[in-house]
Amino acid sequence: MRRPFVAGNWKMNGSRERTRTLVADVCKAVRELPEVDVGLCPPFVYVTDAGETIGDAPVRLGGQTCAGVEDGAYTGEISATMLADAGCSFVLVGHSERRTLHGEKNADIAEKASLALAAGLSPVVCVGETLDEREAGRTETTVARQLEVVVERLEQDELARLVIAYEPVWAIGTGRTATPSQANQVHAFLRGCVAERAPNAAAGLRILYGGSVKPENAARMFAEPDVDGGLIGGASLDAKQFIDICRAAV
Repeated sequence: MRRPFVAGNWKMNGSRERTRTLVADVCKAVRELPEVDVGLCPPFVYVTDAGETIGDAPVRLGGQTCAGVEDGAYTGEISATMLADAGCSFVLVGHSERRTLHGEKNADIAEKASLALAAGLSPVVCVGETLDEREAGRTETTVARQLEVVVERLEQDELARLVIAYEPVWAIGTGRTATPSQANQVHAFLRGCVAERAPNAAAGLRILYGGSVKPENAARMFAEPDVDGGLIGGASLDAKQFIDICRAAV
C-alpha cells in the first residue's frame, strides 16, 4: 500500500515571522498523524527558517523548483545540491506556473528531475492540461507528452524515487476542481505510462492531486485508489486548513 503524501506549496507568499509560526503550527499537529508524509515548500529565502523550526518533527522540507544546471554563472538560480545542503528532501519540478511564466519545456523539466535525483532529492514532477485541452479531449495526450520525456531520461531505480503531481491548469487557484473520478482516471493513466517502462516502480509510485484542494473536498479525492495525496496551494497557507487536508489522507 502506498503511503499518502501531502505537500504544501506556498509559492511567493510569507515572511520570516509567518514562516516560523505556520511551520510550528503544522509540526505540532503532524506529530499526531504518523500515517501520512507531510511536506512544506516555502519560498527559497525562508527554507532555512522553516528547516530550523521543523527540527526533529516529521515534516519534510521541499524546494519550489531548482536550476537545470549544477552550478556556475547563473544569477538568481538555485541548484538541487544547494537545496539538499539547506535541508530539503524533495523539490517540485515542472509546475504549470514555471511552464507558463518562465517558459520551461519538457526537456528542461527532465533535466531538473535528473539533477534533483543526483543531489539526493525526490523530484515531484508536475503535469496537467489546460481547459482548452481538456474540452478538446486531449488530456491524456498532454500529460503523456509532459511525462514521457522524464520517464525516458531516468533509470528504473530512479523512477522508484519519483513522485508525480497531476495539476489540471484550469483548477489551480480558480476554485474549480476535477471530480474525484476525473482525477483518478488521469492518475491511473499516468501510472500506466510509467508501468510501460518500469512496472515495479509504477506500482509504488505516489501520484498527488493538486488543484483547489480544500478540507471540504479532500477526503473524497483521497479516497480514490490512484490518488495518493495532494499538492496543496492556497490552503497550505492556513495551518488549520492544511492539517485538515492532511487528516483526510489517513
